[in-house]
Amino acid sequence: MTQQSNELLNTDKVDRLLTLVEEATRATRETPRRFVEPARGTLERAKSRRSHIVFGRRGSGKTSLLRKAEADLTLKRIPTAFVDLEGFKKHEYPDVLLSILIETLNAFDKWLATAGSAASSKTSFWQRLWGGRPERSPLDRKKLEEVRKLLKSEVGALTQLLHSEDDAALVHQDDVTLSTNSRRSSKQSDQAGLSIASSVAKVGASFESKASSEQTDGQQRKAALTETSKRNKLGFLHRKIIDFQKIFDAIVELSGSDAFIFLDDLYHLKVTVQADVLDYFHRIAKGRSAWLKVGSIRHRTDWYRHGNPPIGMKLGDDWDDIPLDITLEKYEIARRFLLEILDQIIVSAELGSHRELLADGGIERLVLASGGVARDFLTIFRKAIEVARERGRTHRGERVNAEDVNVAAGEHDRTKRDELRRDTQEEREQLERALSVIQQFCIQNSVNCFLVEQDAMGDNDATLLGELIDLRFVHVAESRTTVREQPGKLYTAYMLDISQYTGERLRRELAMIPFWKRSELDRIRRSKYVLSLGLLQAGTDQMEALQPHS
Repeated sequence: MTQQSNELLNTDKVDRLLTLVEEATRATRETPRRFVEPARGTLERAKSRRSHIVFGRRGSGKTSLLRKAEADLTLKRIPTAFVDLEGFKKHEYPDVLLSILIETLNAFDKWLATAGSAASSKTSFWQRLWGGRPERSPLDRKKLEEVRKLLKSEVGALTQLLHSEDDAALVHQDDVTLSTNSRRSSKQSDQAGLSIASSVAKVGASFESKASSEQTDGQQRKAALTETSKRNKLGFLHRKIIDFQKIFDAIVELSGSDAFIFLDDLYHLKVTVQADVLDYFHRIAKGRSAWLKVGSIRHRTDWYRHGNPPIGMKLGDDWDDIPLDITLEKYEIARRFLLEILDQIIVSAELGSHRELLADGGIERLVLASGGVARDFLTIFRKAIEVARERGRTHRGERVNAEDVNVAAGEHDRTKRDELRRDTQEEREQLERALSVIQQFCIQNSVNCFLVEQDAMGDNDATLLGELIDLRFVHVAESRTTVREQPGKLYTAYMLDISQYTGERLRRELAMIPFWKRSELDRIRRSKYVLSLGLLQAGTDQMEALQPHS
């Protein structure tokens, strides 16, 4: 029998839809044209006069939220600086701090040169970059140029220091004029030279100076002043804190409002320097009506380090967190949120709604395959359309169904594996081993979910599972549940990502638990589905010995 084409999916409108979906999954500098608030009040918190760290998995919408907040504030002529930290992920401290400071000051300068001074009548400019019209008149031109001059001066000094070697020995020699009315001793000449040296300003350097000369009463002679120094970048940065505070004061005074610094994707920086970077920005912004808004992944971020003094920013005291993840534990909320995002794009492609393209089983499977992450949802949807096109019209129908999504999710696994290799370093092998253990445990038990006893979870176990959740290989299905044979103990139910069991034969043998239905969750509330945490460290070769029995 000749395979018939899938007329519904093979249209120009669907071609356009796939292009729009692909564009929506790419993070850009532009304000998101379509923004769906993940939870009520999230956007207002991101724009509030309080520092925040926004936590979310890759693709959960952290950048979109921060970009939307930046745009809304800009339309009120409130100064903002947006810095993408991914470009500094291999920088060492303190060069990484210098680089971020330079980009922050440059971003404020660019904002003043554009949004701060552009006329409200330039509607195309405002609409294209910020998605609306400004609510206030341009800032005072004369004062604005004074602040810009100050910013450029600081950027120049920081750039010069950035491109210099830290802790390098420096030697400077200058000619100076010594004047005296009486003969001086060699010791007195040295002291005169030191006095002169103290007035010489050198960026990031400390000096030791000596000067020598032979002089007679009433004579003036030229003497050689030799300076030896060591460049100290950190010392320079510590001394510059007051200067940076004055810059923020000037920006705030100019605008007559607050100022906001957006640092996106903090997790790209080395974990060992994250708290130090946050600590410095906190010190220069505190008490200056300047607020930090930082985006990151929770289990890949070190925002506070205990010590004397402590380093970083403490949650609850210095700032609050905005959790952005909508997990599968809130299945219906995640479903509505994801479909609303998709329908906005579908309407832009001049199509009706997702129901024209997705069968009921395809919708459910797509939500599960995404783990509640918007970018994964859109990416797998696009791949599933292509899978359905290739298979053509069969007994499965024209619309995308669960099998199409399964195939698309399996293809998307390559992207997740690449992210695991890029985002993790020395812990990568441990994470891959733990994922393999969980995968084999689920296959052996022919079920896509597993349980972990909460009280038995140590710090390392929690870190491993947390990392796998952030990498979207494991998803929380139910945060508090019990096991019939173990009364009084609390467990967390997890779902292994669909991409890890997409083989045709494997899918037929493995039960897909619709855990959001209480009666279905009861099916796995048994001891045989409890994963022994020792397995995560032991590896697959010891699974048989450690696996609990029903």
